[in-house]
Amino acid sequence: MFKIFIVIGIVFIIIGVIGSFIGKLPGDIVFKKGNTTFYFPIVTSIVVSIVLSLVFYIISRFR
Repeated sequence: MFKIFIVIGIVFIIIGVIGSFIGKLPGDIVFKKGNTTFYFPIVTSIVVSIVLSLVFYIISRFR
């Protein structure tokens, strides 16, 4: 039971760190013209994917 709480805490920390960088990573595409803004966070998506893959790999190692 305690391992689950530790893993959940680590996941929340990782989400918080990633959340602070969203929209600030180089490589994210932002196009503004007039009243229209197009935002495509390609690099942020890649980073989130890598982090989640690592988290799920670590969780699977505890089973």
